[in-house]
Amino acid sequence: MKQIIIIGNSAAGIAAVESIRNKDSDCRITVISDEDYTAYCRCVLSYYLAGDVGEDRLVYRGQDFYKNNNVDLILGKKVVRVDPKKNQIVLEDKQKLDYDTLVIATGSSAKLPELKGIQKRGVFGLRTVKDVKEILGLLPVAKTACVLGGGLIGLKAGYALKKRGIDIKIIVKSKQILSQVLDKTAADIIQGHLGANGLEILTGLDAAELLGNGELKAVKLDSGKVIGTEIVIIGKGVAPNIGLIKDTAVKAGEGIIVDKFLKTSVENIYACGDCAQTYDFVLEKYQVNALWPNAVEQGCLAGRNICQENSEYLGSIGMNSVEFFGLPVVSMGIAREEAGMEVLSRLDANNKIYKKVILKDNCLKGVILLNRIENSGIYLELIRHKADISSVKNELLNDTFNYAKIMDLLGKDETIYLSSAGGTHV
Repeated sequence: MKQIIIIGNSAAGIAAVESIRNKDSDCRITVISDEDYTAYCRCVLSYYLAGDVGEDRLVYRGQDFYKNNNVDLILGKKVVRVDPKKNQIVLEDKQKLDYDTLVIATGSSAKLPELKGIQKRGVFGLRTVKDVKEILGLLPVAKTACVLGGGLIGLKAGYALKKRGIDIKIIVKSKQILSQVLDKTAADIIQGHLGANGLEILTGLDAAELLGNGELKAVKLDSGKVIGTEIVIIGKGVAPNIGLIKDTAVKAGEGIIVDKFLKTSVENIYACGDCAQTYDFVLEKYQVNALWPNAVEQGCLAGRNICQENSEYLGSIGMNSVEFFGLPVVSMGIAREEAGMEVLSRLDANNKIYKKVILKDNCLKGVILLNRIENSGIYLELIRHKADISSVKNELLNDTFNYAKIMDLLGKDETIYLSSAGGTHV
């Protein structure tokens, strides 16, 4: 019987299981996770921390899923090494398991800066249920917290702790928040909105050291200022979990390098999700786009291809949808124009409305929508299809711009889907 091992139990790994079982009910599937939980939604963790949802709302797939799909589930064990020559994986307890086909869907972990004192008690990422439960355990005695980083993870963490009544400061090294996904105009509007809702944001500063004897007491900034705090949450981005393929024939850069079929440099090993370096069809290069919808699509296609379907992955795109205290924003593609690109924008500062599109050779390359995000899927399809938008260029920023305007550009039989997966409300 064919043995398929899937390392990882989140979006990509679960999608691979479902896709394989749609084609093959006989093969043996083993799913391995270093966490103690069945699959859960990481994008809901900040709501769980905030108290907006209970732990039951985290569940993505429960125990019945594994039973119904005849999956052998191994929890709480880390895979430390892949041995492609022997078609084996090695667990941290030295146990070895054989495979015919391997799927690496190990995801990513919080990127921790090289910072003196970072190992102190009270310092957390915000990537796992364990992280959140440990933070919640400190809340009865904690009054202050600092978040390091002004990206989505950092801002969502700040929101959650503010809702819990914690005095919160967000320390941002960049001159603006959300510097990877928004331009300064949009970022400034959101920062003002967050400030009005009680989040203190300090830009242009970074942590130099975490102070305290064993337990965290304060953050020392590179300016010399010391801020007392009992909790620090690191929101400096994520890093792919690829240590298990070190010194093997599985090639990697930022993430594990895969082809258009999600296959690695080793014939019977696939990679998908946050650990995989895939083609970005806007930037036209291979990189990691660590987003839940991308992981689901990649896992699904990897599963199909394991079953000999040969489905091509057309590529990923950097895309985010989030709502901060009632102010929604969507961004996709590039946020800042480069030489040779054209920008169209519309700003209504009083109503916190901002729309921006970035064009190159009459093709859409980037979009920012603030407080008017209806029909955002239109822009995604225009980017995905590299459609010539010259005939609708003057309508791109109108609130009346809708699907009817673009059907001829995409083809009359084109069906448009807009997934809300990965979208978050803060």
